This record gives sequence, structure tokens and C-alpha cells, in this order.
Amino acid sequence: MSSASVTLPGDPPGGRRAMAVWGIGVSVYFVAVIFRTSLGVAGLDAADRFHVNASALSTFSILQLLVYAGMQIPVGLLVDRLGTKKVLGLGVVLFTAGQLGFAFSPSYGMALASRALLGCGDAMTFISVLRLGSRWFPVRRGPMVAQLAGLVGMAGNLVSTLVLARLLHGVGWTAAFAGSALAGVVVLVLLLLFLKDHPEGHEPEPSPHQGAAYVRRQIAASWREPGTRLGLWVHFTTQFPAMVFLLLWGMPFLVEAQGLSRAVAGELLTLVVLSNMVVGLVYGQVVARHHAARLPLALGTVGTTALMWAVTLAYPGEHAPMWLLIVLCTVLGSCGPASMLGFDFARPANPPERQGTASGITNMGGFVASMTTLFAIGVLLDATGDDYRVAFSSVFVLQAVGVSQILRLRKRTARRERERLVASRVETVHVPA
Repeated sequence: MSSASVTLPGDPPGGRRAMAVWGIGVSVYFVAVIFRTSLGVAGLDAADRFHVNASALSTFSILQLLVYAGMQIPVGLLVDRLGTKKVLGLGVVLFTAGQLGFAFSPSYGMALASRALLGCGDAMTFISVLRLGSRWFPVRRGPMVAQLAGLVGMAGNLVSTLVLARLLHGVGWTAAFAGSALAGVVVLVLLLLFLKDHPEGHEPEPSPHQGAAYVRRQIAASWREPGTRLGLWVHFTTQFPAMVFLLLWGMPFLVEAQGLSRAVAGELLTLVVLSNMVVGLVYGQVVARHHAARLPLALGTVGTTALMWAVTLAYPGEHAPMWLLIVLCTVLGSCGPASMLGFDFARPANPPERQGTASGITNMGGFVASMTTLFAIGVLLDATGDDYRVAFSSVFVLQAVGVSQILRLRKRTARRERERLVASRVETVHVPA
């Protein structure tokens, strides 16, 4: 089925103004990702600064992701209720305060609180950007717009890998993190001055009475759709291997387990990000033309990632050769774009008034998986005396769980999509010219 066939009456027009407004929203997400991934290049420094072991170090990212994942459904409901601008604005204030607090934290406890605050603000960005895209662009552009948002997010990861890492070792901890917080102030000003929730003539339907019953109905209706659940499990299974690698454990794995210098390890982390950006463009183009490619792309990414981790961890030498690490990092770059495919299952399964809620449910998947794996790796490293082969084997367990759920839900989702497509064509035929 070509996604170009999914065109509904009253679609937003897109165009230059849509790109400008959407670009402001994406710039907020860009800064949020810089702040989110800043610990990935500062993990070893944080361990020295706060005098903590691997388990305590992983708690930084686990708490941040726990807050992020726990906020997804509430944020989805807020976006559906309040609109994009208000939620994004609140998110910027929170994640900027969190980054600034992390810069000046004198203790492990205060640093933890700052990362939790950052995670809360970060949680409000991506769903808002997805909602902004659905309000300003036609339905058929949805897959490409979502992949572009993910690509911009990875550009933020690239900034933290290249720029923040150098600042950290050039000007020190406090100056690097406090200086980066200024980016939050800049995007907040842009948001307040120029962002609009929707183009003129495309105002959403008036919201029904809000209350606990309405919230339960929104969540229940989204969850009943097999496309929402399939989206969650696709996101769960595809995102976490790269997220865990970039967010915290990639640098220690490459330096301590593979014997690389920090500079070379940083280059490999950069390769993950660059690969993500290239693959994101390819996946977006493929899915925009052939919706049926979504599941093969997702499962193919999971299988290839599992294979490369198995070869790397099972390599008989003390260290894996550089060519193998390069291939591993290149393959890990496909995880982010594959996770975006989860939203391409949830989006057509839900009407506009439930898009935020459905996106929130989907977005929980990868972050729950990442949080679980971050914790498992930290515990296993402490329990085995820093045996990275055992610790990173936990990746396979979560992949197996996710793939089993994807296979269980795929047929029901495909059947529901065919039914909706037939219904939308009938509706289009009966719309007066």
C-alpha cells in the first residue's frame, strides 16, 4: 500500500510556513537531545566527580529515563488538551533548569534530582513535535516528517558527542554544562515569539469535558488499537541498543573493554550518530512510498543488531578488531530510525484527537527498554567484576521479548489498517466537491 493513497479531506497544506513553524518545534527537541545525551560523553567524569561505581552511575540515566517514560502518557494527554506551544514551553523551562542544576550540583543526590528534572522536561518535547507535524503537514508526509524529526534529534546527539565532550575537557564540568544551558534560553524565546499550534482554518475540534473519565477513555481507546500496541513494541525492540550505547555505556565499553582511547571511542560514537542520520533519510523515503516496508525494516534492524552484538561479544580475542567495532556502530545507527517506525503504526490507528496519547504510549516502549537495560548492565558489571560480555548480553533478552510481541500483533494491525483504508476511501467519495 502506498502512503500517498492515504489522503484525507481537510489535510493541512504543508509548505514553507509549515516548515518554519515545525522547525522551531524541532529546534526545541534538538536542544533537549543535547541535554539528554550529555551524560553519555561525561559518564567517566561523573563517576570521578561524584565518586560512584557502575550501578550508581547508571542510576543517573535510569532515573532520567524513568521520569521520561512515566511522563509519556500524561504528556500525550496534555498535548491533546493544551496544545503544542504550552507543553513545549514548559518542557524547555524544565530541561534547561535541569541542565543548569547538573552543572552546579555539589553532590550525587542533587545531581540525581537535576537529571530527573531534565528528564521531565525532555519528556514533553518529542510528542509535541510529532503533534506539530500532524497539524501542519498532510497525512502522506507523516513518515518523512517523523524521520526528519528523529534526524534532527540525532544531530543534537552529534553536538553533545563532538562539541560538549571537547568543552568538558577544555573548560571543565561547570562551565561546559552551564554554557550549554544557554541554548535552552534561545529556543524558549523563539518558541514564545513564533510557534503556532496549527495553521489557520485547521483548528482542532473543541475538547469534550475534561476529567478522570475522559483521561481513562483516551488511554483505553488508544490502547485498544492493535496499531498502538504494535507501535509500542516496535519502539521497545528497536531503540534501546543504540540508546543505551549512546546515553551511557558506549564510552566505557569502548575504552575499558576494548582498550580504545577516549578520542577514538568518541569517533565511534559519532559514527553511530552519523549512520543514524543517513539511515533515517533512507527509511523515511522508503516508508513514505511503501507502507508495507515498515515491519520488514523494523525486524531486519533488530536481527542485524542482534547479529552484530553476538559477533562482537563472542569474538575470541581480548579486544574486537577495529573493523568489527566500526560495523557494529554503523548498524547501531539504524536503531533510531527503526524506532520511528513505531509511530507509523500508531498514527493511522488513532484519530487526531488521540494522536498525543497514542504517541505517548508508543514512545514509552523504547525508553522502558533502555531503562531496563541500563540497570541490568550496571548491576551485571558490578556483579561480574566489569565483564562487559556478560553485561551486554542482556540486550538479547529484551530483543527476544519485543520480537515475540511484534509477531503476535502484526496480523491484527494489518487487518485494522485495511479496514480503515476502505472506510476512508468511501468517506472521500462521499465528500462534496
